[in-house]
Amino acid sequence: MIKSFVLIMKDTKTEILNAAEQLFASRGPNATSLRQVISRAKVNLAAIHYHFGSKESLLQAILSRRLVPLNAGRIALLDKYEHESGKRAVPLPKILEALVGPALRLSRDSERGGAVFMRLLGRCVLEPDEKIQMMLNHQFHYLLERFTPALQRALPNLPPVDFFWRIHFLVGSMAHTMADSERLRTISGGLCDPDDTEGTIRRLVTFLNAGLKVKAN
Repeated sequence: MIKSFVLIMKDTKTEILNAAEQLFASRGPNATSLRQVISRAKVNLAAIHYHFGSKESLLQAILSRRLVPLNAGRIALLDKYEHESGKRAVPLPKILEALVGPALRLSRDSERGGAVFMRLLGRCVLEPDEKIQMMLNHQFHYLLERFTPALQRALPNLPPVDFFWRIHFLVGSMAHTMADSERLRTISGGLCDPDDTEGTIRRLVTFLNAGLKVKAN
């Protein structure tokens, strides 16, 4: 009896998360009301307040549901490459693969809600809302803390100002590739296949590796 109740509560929470994620991705978090979420999830308002308390907490739960395991996977890959490199700096392409590979694989994984979540993430990045930006900063802070030293070791001669500009460009390239890859299929007349996830990762790593290594002006 207790086990059945727990399963029902878990399923209700998942339904709310899925419904809110889809609505936030299509309309934006600020343009979506909790009443729209309960209508899509087919639950009552009390269920949302019980599981999440507020729309802000609901959005935080959605971001954490996807980003926490994603970032754990990135860090696990970096840990592996650092172990393999011993005292030497990890080669830059391997660091980049650890950073962008898991994210691009998620973006093409429909079973893990990848495409929907990437649209949501894109909206959140562009949302002029201080609370949403703080949520994103919180999620990415630890990741950047972990990757920045490895990147700096791989780029020892790059001045700090150029280093951080290039990290900014790196994030932009990765985000655009994840959020809007279908446009590439159209403009290339079908020559480029965004469904080739591993090929996309290789090409993006090659591009970023060259951009990060180019001599600073």
